[in-house]
Amino acid sequence: MTEIDSAEKTPPVLPSPPGPDTSVERPVPMARLVGVDLARALAVFGMFAVHVGPAPTPGGGVGNWFLELASGRASALFATLAGFSLMLIAGRFEPKTGLAGRQAKARIVIRAVILLVLGSALSMTNFGGATILNFYAVYFLLALPLRRLRAKTLAIVAVALAVVTPQVAYVTRALLPESVAHSIDAYDPLARLCGVGVLDLLLTGLYPAITWMTFVVTGMALGRLDLTSGAVQRRLAVVGPAMIAFGYGVSWLVLRLTGGAQKIMAGMSDMKDFGAMKDAAMGPGSFDSPVGGGLGGPDAWGLLAAEPHSGSTFDLIGSLGIAITVLLCLTVALARLPWLRRLAKPVIAVGTMSLTLYVGHILVILALPGEAATPPRSASAALLACFVVGATLFAAVWSRFFRRGPLEYLLNSATRPARHIR
Repeated sequence: MTEIDSAEKTPPVLPSPPGPDTSVERPVPMARLVGVDLARALAVFGMFAVHVGPAPTPGGGVGNWFLELASGRASALFATLAGFSLMLIAGRFEPKTGLAGRQAKARIVIRAVILLVLGSALSMTNFGGATILNFYAVYFLLALPLRRLRAKTLAIVAVALAVVTPQVAYVTRALLPESVAHSIDAYDPLARLCGVGVLDLLLTGLYPAITWMTFVVTGMALGRLDLTSGAVQRRLAVVGPAMIAFGYGVSWLVLRLTGGAQKIMAGMSDMKDFGAMKDAAMGPGSFDSPVGGGLGGPDAWGLLAAEPHSGSTFDLIGSLGIAITVLLCLTVALARLPWLRRLAKPVIAVGTMSLTLYVGHILVILALPGEAATPPRSASAALLACFVVGATLFAAVWSRFFRRGPLEYLLNSATRPARHIR
């Protein structure tokens, strides 16, 4: 989401935050950041598909495959791009230090506070804990100590998180008594206010920071790389598909060799469309409760699954492989095919104001009559098409007259006091 995930709307050169620290950035070809905006737009459409699209059905063809792909992977792509865009604020290729570094840190903190407020407000609606904005706030704050690390170090941290945190999260949830969890929520002002408290944000929610920081840190590592470099592109062209093959292929093989697939399916026999229900779940702990069922509960077979939102190592690696591959393919395609950049201009505009469109699509869903207004919902391909076309038209028209989307402008304005930090 643009002003969640990026510092500025994309001009021909990489922008820096306004103020004394603008001189530390160097120009980057336009296709580089336009590729990021296009990737973010696809994530927006993927989120639409999860929230208002029809439920995937077996044998549904290409359309069904896209719906399955969007479930869980759209939000993972968002989180990866969030980490990438932190580097637009903290310093693209070289970390900002001194005064510029302090101002960048202040901008990140201000954004985090605003997103926490906005996300908590949305969580108080019928849409519930399925909103991701308050989780983004936590990601931003947790990423602050890492903002000066180099790409290689960030990649090592991301690998460690992917390998370690799913197991730590599983053990912590399994050992955390329900009574203790309720006691924590009872004294948590956030939980009492909107139902999504600190425990949800860190451990038991729909996008828990303990595992989802893997996406953010990976995005930060990508932000340190020059994706226009042929050498970097060749490496990522190997890494991305290899991660997809490992995450989903090894999980598939291990579960079938050990009989875990049957165990998981038996435990999910009363859940239809696990991925879509997960993204649209009303309660923040519906699938990730400390002592509950599902892949986030005491069933250790879930640690071998690669299902969306399972939070397993395989899920993290596979989803990251998709995010890296999508970002790389779009970057290369837009750089080598100028006609594609012209053709995709309205869709790219969606990626430049994704915060506005994310919040807007939730408000529209809440305004819809009947079941479509309350996840899990009855929806259709026609409703999804209306959201996609409507968002694209709005973004295309708005971008002709304004540099930023409405909420992006307000968020950018709110960070201006950071310029006065000395």
